[in-house]
Formats: sequence, structure tokens, C-alpha cells
Amino acid sequence: MSEAAALPGSIEPARGGPRLDHAINPLAVILFMGVVGAGLLFVAYSIYSDIDAAGVKVSSFLPFLLLFVALLIALGFEFVNGFHDTANAVATVIYTRAMPANIAVVWSGMFNLLGVLWSSGAVAFGIISLLPVELILQVGSSAGFAMVFALLIAAIIWNLGTWSFGLPASSSHTLIGSVIGVGITNALLHGRDGTSGVDWGQATSIGKALLFSPLFGFGLAAVLLLVVKFAIPSKELFAEPKGDQPPPPWIRGILVLTCTLVSFFHGSNDGQKGMGLIMLILIGTVPTTYALNRALPASQIAQFETNSQAASAIIAGKASGYNVLGNPRPAVTAYVAQHEINEGTYPSLAVLVADIGKQVAQYGSIAKMPTDTVGNTRNDMYLVSEAIRFLVKDKENDLSAPDVATLNAYKGSLDGATKFIPGWVKIVVAIALGLGTMVGWKRIVVTVGEKIGKTHLTYAQGACAEITAAAADGYGLPVSTTHVLSSGIAGTMAANGSGLQMATIRNIVLAWVLTLPAAMALSGSLYFIFSHLF
Repeated sequence: MSEAAALPGSIEPARGGPRLDHAINPLAVILFMGVVGAGLLFVAYSIYSDIDAAGVKVSSFLPFLLLFVALLIALGFEFVNGFHDTANAVATVIYTRAMPANIAVVWSGMFNLLGVLWSSGAVAFGIISLLPVELILQVGSSAGFAMVFALLIAAIIWNLGTWSFGLPASSSHTLIGSVIGVGITNALLHGRDGTSGVDWGQATSIGKALLFSPLFGFGLAAVLLLVVKFAIPSKELFAEPKGDQPPPPWIRGILVLTCTLVSFFHGSNDGQKGMGLIMLILIGTVPTTYALNRALPASQIAQFETNSQAASAIIAGKASGYNVLGNPRPAVTAYVAQHEINEGTYPSLAVLVADIGKQVAQYGSIAKMPTDTVGNTRNDMYLVSEAIRFLVKDKENDLSAPDVATLNAYKGSLDGATKFIPGWVKIVVAIALGLGTMVGWKRIVVTVGEKIGKTHLTYAQGACAEITAAAADGYGLPVSTTHVLSSGIAGTMAANGSGLQMATIRNIVLAWVLTLPAAMALSGSLYFIFSHLF
């Protein structure tokens, strides 16, 4: 292959490459559109059923119009995420002839869907914790909608931009950059230093992962290939495909298995980000229905009260000698935003913890709470949970190990009441991500399969790169699957002495480096515009 083949924008496969274009069956198009339509109807029915079950009286349809638009954008992000990241799983099986392209993308889409459905949803709200606490607490306001629209549209724009050039950039880091951009702009609009709008501890960890991912993928895949060469002296494993002939059955089985694992783990990880954002939208537009987990069982309510009393005793002890006059929320909000403890932090937190405990004890269960109180109760729970998250990590505190364990148990109870995922949300995210994997995949597949190394991908190289990506996702390592697999291909090419197409490498690295700042600039600009329009 020549260096010219690495130029972005070209998606034609090399001569002798696998067949990527297949005739589109009209029945498949009808089925695809039918699934999309059925999914949207399912969303509408699910929201209607939840609102009806909560006994909410609808007085205006404007919030539901905004909800519909916001959900379309959120599901659109998951759809784009699907076809943008499909190459992570299917490029190697296509270019090693382990699976035909049309079957590979459907197979990948199916296991992406299953991965979303299998996920617990436990980390769905992780990315939301990067957002400014004041926007989370006012997510139903105009500023809240400006935030959601800005970060989602910015992420979609950057993903589509890198996809159009066939560059495998990380959708996760794009979304994270969008979140950081909104946080910085929000802080500047309120006259604060831009650094106060973001949890920079988490942002720094993400930045390290961004740097670590390519190095991890390159190094581990290269070492793995060398180990396999030493341990399995089989010429057929290190051969290139012959025409359209599939690899030997045992090699084909390995390649299909690794493709399946990468697809499944991608769905279980990336799908959860969409779930968290959709819940944020639902909480903002229909707080009386989705602010609190009304399905929380009685056993967890009893545990909640026990954990609340234990945590209240610790926090009240820290607040001893101080009183709070007026609203305790501003002091706790300030601590969460600035991470600086003052004489009002613990007393204000103690008041909030006591108020939350009284409300839960008064009604006996979250399901029995009046609809006009759940929004405020949810905000109080979220605020206390975030405050505890920072307090237990704050080195200025002299909390003992048992105190930390007690506070974390209480935080778990709070999160169980506020950070939940209805079943229908998981289903529609799974459908959006699964369908997305079946369209638009060709551009990045060609880049990954043809334009990284100077020689054709061998069976062993494809398997080692996929195993590396699957291991990173399966063990929950803080790395990007996209970065790991792309750099893993490069690592196997280097270890094999095949050579690298440096024009492609430069383009990919440039996209990786620009992802965070570009997404931050896009989302920050959009948030500034939307906050003045809404």
C-alpha cells in the first residue's frame, strides 16, 4: 500500500481487499425503519405509562416537546456512536476473511445490543458527575436544557467529522470533552474562574487514560504477537488471507470470538453513557416521575433509614458547636463546586441529611412521596451524595476508616434512590447503538484494516489486536477501546516488521490529540449560544 492510501476522505478498499459493498435488500431497509419506528413508539408508550402510574396531571405539552427533541438527540448520539465505533470490532474479522462484511456488522450490532441490555447501569451516571452541580440541580431549567443540547450536539458533530475522514477517534472522550466545555463556559458565565466548573481530579484521570490508551494498545498487542510467535509456531496463523478464502476453522473461531467480545463489551460500556444522559433529560422534564426510584423495595428503604441514622451521627459530630441559619443548600453546593471545607459545610450537610431522613421516614417509602416534593428531595439526595463523595477523599478531613465506610454506605443508599435506569431506557439505548453499528461503518473499517500497516493484516495480528481491546474493556481498564484497537493494529505491524503508514498514523494521532479540546470548544460555544436563546 502507498502513503497516498492514507489520505483522509478516501474509503475505497485496496485492490484484492475484502468486498465491503453489498446490494441493499429493500426488505432489510423496511425492517430497519420498522425497528426505528417501533422503538420511538415504545419510548412514547413507556413515558406515558410511567407518568400515568405516578399520578401526574399533565397541564402543558411544552415539556414533553422538549423531552421528545432531547431524547431524539441523545439516541442520535448513541446511533452515531454505534457506526463510528463499529470498526473496533469488525475490521479484523473482515480483513482476515473470518466473516463477510455484511454479516460482521449485523453480528457486531447484535452483540452491542446484548451488551447494553446485560449492563447493570451502575456506571451510567459516572460522566454526569463531571458536570457542574448547579446545572444538575437545575436540569429542568433553560440552562439545563442548554447544557444537554450543547454537549450532545457537540459530541455528534465531532464524531461525524472524524468519521467523514475515516479517523477512529474515541466517542467516550468526545463526550467527556463536551461535558468539560460546558462546565468551563458555565463557570465563566457566572463570573467564576473557568477551572471551578469542572471536577479536575476526574478530568485529569481521563486525560491520563487518553495518553495511556494508545501506549497500552500498541505495547500489549506487540508483546502478545511476539509471545504467540514463540508459543505457537504455526505458519498458517501468521499467514495473510488467500483471496476470499476464510481462515482455518480454529483461527476463524478465535477471530469471531474476539470480535464478539469487543462488540459486547463496547455495548456494555458505551451504552451506559447514553443511559445516564437520558435519565438526566427525564429528570429535568418529568421530575415527578423520574426524579426518585419509586420501585425501590421496602428492604432497601429500611436499610436507607439505618444508613441515614449512622451517617447523620458522624456528620452531626463534625458539626458540633455550629448552627445553620436559613437555607443549608448554598453552603453544601459551594463545597461540591469548590471542594473547600469551611465552618458551614458540616452543619449545613447535617441539616440536609436530617431533612432527607425525616422525609423518607414520614412517608414510609419513596413511592408514597407526594409528587410535588420528589424533585426537591431528589436534589437534596444528589447534593448530599456528591458532598460525601468529595468529603471521603478530602485529605483535610480526619475521618476514620469506619467513618468512611459508614458514609459510603449512606451514599450507596442515596444513589440507589436517585441513580436508577428504567428497563425501557436500556432497551431503546440498546436499539439505537445496535442499529448504528449496521450503517456508516465502511470509512473507519477501511482505515483500520488497510491504512495503518504497509502489509496486509495477518490472522495473528488481527487476533492479538482484538484480544488486547477485549481485555481492556472486559477488565474495565480506564482506556478507550477505539484507541487501544487502532494502536494495537499498529503495534502488531511494528512487532512483525511490517512497517507503518506514517501519513495515516499522523492523521489518527492528530484526531486523538484534538478530540478533547475540539469537543470542549464546540460544546462551550454551543452552550453559550443556547443559554442566551432558551
